[in-house]
Amino acid sequence: MHFKQHRPALVSLPVALMLAFTALAQQAAIVATPPVHVENSWIRWLPANLPAAGYATLVNNGDRPEVLIGADSPAYGEVTLHQNVAREGTVQMRPVERITLDPHSSLRFADAGYHMMLMQPTKALKPGDRVPIALRFLSGIVTAQFEVRAVDSSAPP
Repeated sequence: MHFKQHRPALVSLPVALMLAFTALAQQAAIVATPPVHVENSWIRWLPANLPAAGYATLVNNGDRPEVLIGADSPAYGEVTLHQNVAREGTVQMRPVERITLDPHSSLRFADAGYHMMLMQPTKALKPGDRVPIALRFLSGIVTAQFEVRAVDSSAPP
């Protein structure tokens, strides 16, 4: 008696892997782009490698809250989120781990509120330069260009 061996279709395995990879890539692309738009982004420049501050307006165009959990930039060794809080007649700056942006709302980073501390510049920066900052949300990353402005500059109205 002769038994015919059945070989698994090797062609189907690469096709299945390619389809699975494509589906994962599409899903990652959807997750990696939160519906947040960044406006009026700028950095208050200070001389002599002093820590700078980053400001912007974040606009959540989505139907769910977006949670900002951090930021990174190739121009700075460290980027942290902070909030100025008035207590007993003084203003204290404190680090924050997350900032929730409600659906269909905006949040303006400003001197008297939230801001990013930009420390350890990796290169010499000057007013007029543009610096990319990646804002890390729980749902993904939004990268924006921040304009470096002189110390006497203030946020746009």
